[in-house]
Amino acid sequence: MSVTDLPILGMLRTRMQWHQTRQKLIAENVANADMPGFKPRDLANPELGRSGGGLAQPAGAATGAGLAVTNAAHIGPAGGPEGPGADPRRVKGFEIRPSGNGVNLEEEMMKAGENQADYQMAASLYQKSLETLKIAIGKR
Repeated sequence: MSVTDLPILGMLRTRMQWHQTRQKLIAENVANADMPGFKPRDLANPELGRSGGGLAQPAGAATGAGLAVTNAAHIGPAGGPEGPGADPRRVKGFEIRPSGNGVNLEEEMMKAGENQADYQMAASLYQKSLETLKIAIGKR
């Protein structure tokens, strides 16, 4: 077994790859900010160590668990993922333009900055983990 095959390093590599893919999607959102009918997309947080996660989805889609109907006699939530009385023309609190475009440049730039900081943190943890392993095996 190679040192780089350790589970913690594998998870950090996966996280960095996820951040790279998310940065590409954010860049596509910014590039298509003036395209009529364009809906912004984002990635769901990866579920490291579990199946699923990481699939591209519309930015307004719910990612968490909502109310579940556990019995046929229960009344389900009305109004879709945003709740009862939600305006379908709104994406995360901002109105969709008349052209149908739902990209908010300020929000996308905030996502890009957060994504960059998270990537740098994962890369730093990866580097520090490798340095620690080198010290442990006496190569440093």
